[in-house]
Amino acid sequence: MSVQSFAERCQSQLLSNVLPSPTVALTALTAKLKAEGQDIIALGAGEPDFDTPQHIQDAALAAMQAGHTRYTAADGIAGLKAAICEKFQSENGLDYAPENISVGTGGKQVLYNVLVASLNPGDEVIVPSPYWVSYPDIVRLGQATPVIVPGSLEQGFKITADQLAAAITEKTKWFIFNSPSNPTGAVYSRAEIEALADVMRAHPHVGWLCDDIYEHIVYAPAEFTTPAQVAPDLAERLFIVNGVSKSYAMTGWRIGYGAGPAHLINAMRKLQSQSTSNPCSISQYASLAALQGPQDYIGASRTAFLRRRDQVCADLNACPGVTCPVPDGAFYVYADIAGCLGKRSAGGALIDTDEAFVQALLNEHGVAIVHGAAFGLSPCFRLSYAAADDTLVDACARIRAFCDGLHAYG
Repeated sequence: MSVQSFAERCQSQLLSNVLPSPTVALTALTAKLKAEGQDIIALGAGEPDFDTPQHIQDAALAAMQAGHTRYTAADGIAGLKAAICEKFQSENGLDYAPENISVGTGGKQVLYNVLVASLNPGDEVIVPSPYWVSYPDIVRLGQATPVIVPGSLEQGFKITADQLAAAITEKTKWFIFNSPSNPTGAVYSRAEIEALADVMRAHPHVGWLCDDIYEHIVYAPAEFTTPAQVAPDLAERLFIVNGVSKSYAMTGWRIGYGAGPAHLINAMRKLQSQSTSNPCSISQYASLAALQGPQDYIGASRTAFLRRRDQVCADLNACPGVTCPVPDGAFYVYADIAGCLGKRSAGGALIDTDEAFVQALLNEHGVAIVHGAAFGLSPCFRLSYAAADDTLVDACARIRAFCDGLHAYG
């Protein structure tokens, strides 16, 4: 009888349907290439390039000096939960109690916890595309099926109420909603959210999972609205994911939080207690300072992002074969490259997909961006403009040179 080796037996069937995060993989690759001495401009990571504000750093040091270096409650200290409740009340007009709050090791863990704690085999989760790369795979880790609903370039990368209604079945457990969007920067208007809420009211078995992580990075005249503000009657089916990473340049501190019905928070606490336990205690105290301290960093960073957005969009739209819509939020552009396909690069690479485009761009001009297929909508690429202005100018000049060098082949 043939017996499988230990290595063969250690291959989880659950993980066989899950891919590594393309954005994390690109970040690792660019770090490796830079370490080897290559001239690489990395615009794949979704993180502000600014330093964490000084008063937040000071709060972390004070927390260490005060001895706050031990375990905390599994899903967050009481003071941070209270500050999150105050944030929701003051900024969004939403009433949450501490028992409605979960604090995790980044927004990704909060999203993972709520999905894995609530999904069962056979469930379906509606995921609009373009989507953040982790949504479908976290759904699969919950042993459920992602149902992809496309939001085209012509629709501003947003889905309609009719599309949502058509995608809902008796198996639908959640509708994942991300505005401002990663990867497109699309922002749903209040009227568009109200139309989606009308669909959700007609389907009381479906929950609304709202990823609000880019809440503070919205450019006028667009305005941020979370569905909980539009549809308070759906509160028992609404769950909000947010965090400090994007708003306060705290990506590495790894603090995210969620707000929703107490029964979900309790289930998430159980899951977290048997996986990571509490988030870093020092990061929690730093996040408390972020929420309760001066908020001027948010406006200053948004002004910088707006300047960068306008420059990058102008530069990319000057590239032959590239169409770059101007996003209303976040710090990404999602550019269409249909006009670049079916050509060869100056280095001889066949550009037949968006993945081939970004690979040849990296190989020939040293610019690292993420291909659109990773986000569920091709042929496009995502570029993060959370980088210094002169770096972005250099990157766009390289992309222009790459596009200028594309030529037909026969």
